[in-house]
Amino acid sequence: MIEGVKHIVAVASGKGGVGKSTVTANLALAMAAEGYRVGILDADIHGPSQARMLGVAEGTRPASAGENRLKPLEAHGLQAMSMAFMIDVREPTVWRGPMVAGAFQQLLTQTVWDDLDVLFIDMPPGTGDIQLTLAQKVPVDGAVIVTTPQDIALLDARKGIEMFRKVNVPTFGVVENMSLHVCSNCGHSEPIFGEGGGERIAAEYDTHLLGRLPLTLAIREQADGGKPTVVAEPDGEVTATFRDMARQVAEQLGGPVDEGPDISFSE
Repeated sequence: MIEGVKHIVAVASGKGGVGKSTVTANLALAMAAEGYRVGILDADIHGPSQARMLGVAEGTRPASAGENRLKPLEAHGLQAMSMAFMIDVREPTVWRGPMVAGAFQQLLTQTVWDDLDVLFIDMPPGTGDIQLTLAQKVPVDGAVIVTTPQDIALLDARKGIEMFRKVNVPTFGVVENMSLHVCSNCGHSEPIFGEGGGERIAAEYDTHLLGRLPLTLAIREQADGGKPTVVAEPDGEVTATFRDMARQVAEQLGGPVDEGPDISFSE
């Protein structure tokens, strides 16, 4: 077990560019809005993005909690840890696999998490060193797989599910991102990446389709601006979808805590 953490959920994709980090941030915030104590570990050592999405100012560093121990940063009510808090994010992390895996393990085990119900781990794309380290070293309760309806993304999503199955980590469900493109001017929607892919892969692996998310300009702008959709539009339709996903994940965790208060985000 990881000290200070009751449950761990990995959010993975098998492929980059499908909006996994955006989904992770909003899913974690939705879980917090349901009353849980939630954290995010950004496991993408080469390309950490949670610091930007959570609105953490560049150059902010975590405080020491003793020898080789660090306190997570706080952002929108979440506890967060990322390689972006340690380095200049403009500099590339030119490391070989074992160094990357070691850095991930240090972030996970040397962070002093404060009584979390759920820690979401934003996984890097692929099925490499970090994924293997996670499976071998960490008691992961389950995984959420993010995909788009596009056939090429589904191929990689299958690899992600198969990887977790090989290490006996259950797949809690599939999130189909970018299901429909919604025009910001006229509201017309169009399935530019195809239709039904998330539902098909969920059925194929006997898991849940947790929800479908649209491809909209607002979601991208909110994430880039450091106020993800669940914070920026707490009463919006997309936020309602994320909160429904969070409730489904909580149910599969067996209810990590008693039902908590309904939390509203404020400036």
